[in-house]
Amino acid sequence: MIVIVDYGMGNLRSVSKALEHLGGKVQVSSSSKDISKADKLILPGVGAFGDACKELKRLALFDPIKEFIAAKKPFLGVCLGLQLLFESSEESPGETGLGVFKGAVQLFRSKNVKIPHMGWNDTRIVKEHALLKNVPSGSFFYFVHSYYAKPVDPALILAATQYGEEEFPAILGTATALATQFHPEKSQEAGLAILKNFVNW
Repeated sequence: MIVIVDYGMGNLRSVSKALEHLGGKVQVSSSSKDISKADKLILPGVGAFGDACKELKRLALFDPIKEFIAAKKPFLGVCLGLQLLFESSEESPGETGLGVFKGAVQLFRSKNVKIPHMGWNDTRIVKEHALLKNVPSGSFFYFVHSYYAKPVDPALILAATQYGEEEFPAILGTATALATQFHPEKSQEAGLAILKNFVNW
């Protein structure tokens, strides 16, 4: 069972429908028990870092999510769900993230570009991963964000995207946890390939 974490700030319907279309068995839940029993876990997210952290803490989901990832069970973070894996964000000073990855989230600093970064952009794959099977380097994905993650460990970066003067991590991950700054459920063929790989992982 794939559990999608519901904390009131995710694009839950489009993610769950895409996974079901690809043959996945999906449950949307805000229960820590469901998270601990899940075979695979997805942390989506749309909105502000601080608000998301507060909701996850209010629902007592911080520790269950961290424990799931620490157990090396298949995990996928999407958009804000990627940023929440880090320790902090310039968007919400003083608010602590999950801290699964060391590093922080920062605002785009390039001049003469629109913020948020919204729309289609190509992605350069720098490291192979099981979830990137049949996803060629240069594939276009759909982004909507004003902030991006800067991991302390560059080995976490699986793919990067250029926006203005900055190249930012579009995909981060370990052998068992992957996170995308873009929305795979809105990214047509390439995005669905990632979700299909997740279903079959």
